[in-house]
Amino acid sequence: MNNSHRLSIAPMLDWTDRHYRYMVRLISKHQLLYTEMVTTGAIIHGKGDYLSYNDEEHPLALQLGGSNPADLAVCAKRAQEYGYDEVNLNVGCPSDRVQNGRFGACLMAEPKLVAECVDAMRAVVDIPVTVKHRIGIDELDSYQFLTDFVGEVSEAGCETFIVHARKAWLSGLSPKQNREIPPLNYECVYQLKRDFSDLIISINGGITSLEQTKEHLEHVDGVMIGREAYQNPYVLAGVDSEIFGDDREILSRHQVVEHMLPYIDKHLQNGGKLNHISRHMLTLFMGMTGAKQWRRYISENATKKGAGIEVIEQALSLVSEPAV
Repeated sequence: MNNSHRLSIAPMLDWTDRHYRYMVRLISKHQLLYTEMVTTGAIIHGKGDYLSYNDEEHPLALQLGGSNPADLAVCAKRAQEYGYDEVNLNVGCPSDRVQNGRFGACLMAEPKLVAECVDAMRAVVDIPVTVKHRIGIDELDSYQFLTDFVGEVSEAGCETFIVHARKAWLSGLSPKQNREIPPLNYECVYQLKRDFSDLIISINGGITSLEQTKEHLEHVDGVMIGREAYQNPYVLAGVDSEIFGDDREILSRHQVVEHMLPYIDKHLQNGGKLNHISRHMLTLFMGMTGAKQWRRYISENATKKGAGIEVIEQALSLVSEPAV
């Protein structure tokens, strides 16, 4: 088993970009990081470079959105050429835009097509091809439906399933509501692992602490943390020792910021803007004395014309380093 799956950070649109991933890699070296979902159309036809990342981000998975096996194969091959460690197919996102493109959560109703997509990607790459999905969609929410889906897709060679322990409503709820309103059903995912003991099953949804992570790891192979890892990134500080058994020295929050300064400076020299990176750092001091001043100072100054690393340095002086 790919040990990095023991803890991973969920792909989150507009949040888990390369700058955020660089920062959290300073906090923890071992968890698996995911890109934001990138559509096959963007990679094949888009003008930008949607696959670039920093070498420090490994282990790193590319999450793809699409349902055309040939297009997914092209993108998976490109991902391997770029050096990604895994390709993941999104079968969990419930947004209207995604459904209109016939990918995301609506694909759970088409396990045969998902199997064909997995098969096409596996035929052209050596890196793992994984699937992230829900426990059900709309009225298709029986346990039998879930096991039929996993059974068919696993027969195409998919060995790792990341399961968001909520079903998705494809109409009537926004993506945000779909992350909060359908009830969590962790037991359903535990049962899936018992019934498919040869597969790697990771659990996702509502997990906010390393204590909870360790509890889930009693039942499944891996845990994926989403919003908490973004809204309180320093929650990951104990991951290397508590989840991966690596007792390396943990950087303090202040040290994380200091390590970010050269990275930010390089970004600015290449024509980037400070707030591209600083927006991901706002919650780094969550719960600490001075956290509000840190957030406010950066929010008020990072978007100003010519804003540089002095904004971060000044904000850092407003937060006291706790006594050890």
